[in-house]
Amino acid sequence: MDISYDGKKEADRFIGQRIREERIKRGMTQSELAKRIGITYQQAHKYERGVNGTSVSRLLQIASILGIDITELLPNIDDARTPMPVARADLELARNFSRVRDPRRRLAISQLVRAMAAD
Repeated sequence: MDISYDGKKEADRFIGQRIREERIKRGMTQSELAKRIGITYQQAHKYERGVNGTSVSRLLQIASILGIDITELLPNIDDARTPMPVARADLELARNFSRVRDPRRRLAISQLVRAMAAD
């Protein structure tokens, strides 16, 4: 990746977007994430918007809190050049699906979505 100022900001925005997506999938607010990291809400907001970059140690902490591997926040270099925004509805669907505890209902929902996607 280009290490120029513009390339760094692009990477910061991409990583921030991934943090936001994973946080929303888990039904966590920015304030909750910030509290668990030990930072202010404003700083968490800046991370997610890509205004401020994060250190590797902070990314490891965030990934741990979100229950993911840090590599899920660090896409391959080619992907980082063209971030694809994820619709909020997609994130809410993932978050709400993760809250369904009954395996039969989860299977039914999955089959319904698969059938609808085939149309």
